[in-house]
Formats: sequence, structure tokens, C-alpha cells
Amino acid sequence: MAAYIVVQLEITDPETFETYRAQVPATLEQYGGEFIVRGGDREVLEGEWPWPRMVILKFPARKAAKAWHASAEYQGPKALRQAASKGNMIVVDGV
Repeated sequence: MAAYIVVQLEITDPETFETYRAQVPATLEQYGGEFIVRGGDREVLEGEWPWPRMVILKFPARKAAKAWHASAEYQGPKALRQAASKGNMIVVDGV
């Protein structure tokens, strides 16, 4: 069953965040990860949405998503993201 990592972000250091963005795609490949949503225009239809940026990643399974997040390949980019933004990240199974 596919799993999705959903990220809500506010970028606090755009220059460092661009370095992060450039590094992430190469870390996804061996885990079968792909971008479904990567930023883009958003429109709140109901309620409040305080985060200005959203990313959704698709993986073949939760195990692959969590392996990517914990991987040695992602640790450097992850540190950049954490230094350049604040937000939330979850993993959720698809249907």
C-alpha cells in the first residue's frame, strides 16, 4: 500500500532552503519516492491553513517512506531543511 509524507512549512531562510530543494530529489530515488505536490499555489477552501508551503511525497509503502526519512543520504538535506524552515511532517498510508 502506498504511503505519503505530508509536509507543511514556513521557509525562514530562502537561500539555504534552495540548497535543500536541490539536494532532495537524488535522495528519493532508491526508496521509490516521488513528488506529488512541491509548493505551488494553494487556496484554502475551508478553515485556516497557517503554513504557506506544502509538499506531498509518495512512496510504495510506509516502510520505504520511513527508511528514506532516516537514511544517511537524507540527513544532510534534512539538517538544511530544519535550519531553513519550521513546520510539520507526517507519514500516512494511502487507500
